[in-house]
Amino acid sequence: MNAGCFRWGGGAVPPAARGAPRGSRGGAPGGAPAPATLGLVGCMPASWGAGALLHPSRRPLATTRPAGASDVEIQGDGVRLRGWLLRARGPRRGAVVYLHGSADNRASGVHLAGRFQPRGFDVLLYDSRAHGQSEGDACTYGYHEKRDLSRAVDSLGGAPVAVIGVSLGGAVALQAAADDPRIATVVAIAAFSDLRTVAQERAPFFASRRDIAEAFALAERQARFRADEASPLAAAGRIRVPVLLIHGAGYQDTPPSHSQRIFAALGGAKRLRLVPGGHGDPLPNPVWDEITAWVERID
Repeated sequence: MNAGCFRWGGGAVPPAARGAPRGSRGGAPGGAPAPATLGLVGCMPASWGAGALLHPSRRPLATTRPAGASDVEIQGDGVRLRGWLLRARGPRRGAVVYLHGSADNRASGVHLAGRFQPRGFDVLLYDSRAHGQSEGDACTYGYHEKRDLSRAVDSLGGAPVAVIGVSLGGAVALQAAADDPRIATVVAIAAFSDLRTVAQERAPFFASRRDIAEAFALAERQARFRADEASPLAAAGRIRVPVLLIHGAGYQDTPPSHSQRIFAALGGAKRLRLVPGGHGDPLPNPVWDEITAWVERID
C-alpha cells in the first residue's frame, strides 16, 4: 500500500505510495530513526515532537511538467499553492483533484491523467501547503488544508468534482467533503482516522503521554490550528456523497482500523476495500480500475 504520513523520529516519511500502477516508478526510504540521545534521556522535547508533526520533509519537484499541462497558482487559505491542470479530452464530464501524501508532491498523481482525461475529466494536481513548490511552513493535517482544497475547487468552475487522496490527502479530502457540497465523491487511500490517534500510535517508545500532549500544544500554537479538528472520523458523519476507502491490510504505520472506523461512521454510499500489502506496495491495476469506475459514476 502506498501512502505517507508523518513519523515522529526525524520529520516526515516520504510516501512510498505514489499510488502509481504496479511496475511504475515510486517509493522512497523511510524517515531517520529517533536520535539515540533522546532515547537515553527518556523524554521527548516538545519542540522536537511539534517539529516532527508540523514540518514534513519537502520533496523537491523533480518531474517536468507533463505534456499538455498548464501551470496553475491557487490562492489557498493564506498561502499560494502551485500545481498543474490537464484538460479533459472530448466533452467535459467533471474534474478529478489529486491530493498527495505527507512529504510527497503533485508528481505522484501524474499517472491519473492517462486514466481520466480520455474519459472527459479535467485533472488538477497541486502541492499541498508546506510541500513541493507551494507556500506554507506547517502541515496541519486537514485543518487549513480542507479550505485550500475548497479554493482549488473554486478554480474548476461548476463541474462535478471527484477528489482522490493518498494518506494525508485522503484525510483532507474527507474533511473537505463534509463541508463543501461541490465535492461529488471521494476516494481516500490509507487515510488516518484522526491526528491524535495516529500520532500516538507512531510516537517513539520513550515518549510519555505528557510529552505527546506538550508537543501537540506547542504545535497548535505555532501553526494556529486545533489538532482535535484534524479528524476525518469526526467529519464522516456529515459526508453525504459516495466514499470509497482503500487500505493496505498489512499497513502497520496506519493500520486498516483507521479506515474501518471512518467507514463505520459514514452515513452515505460507501465501500471499504482492503488490499494486500502495506507501506511501499503500489496499488495493483485492478484496484485502479475500481477507482476509475467509482469516479465515473459522478455524472
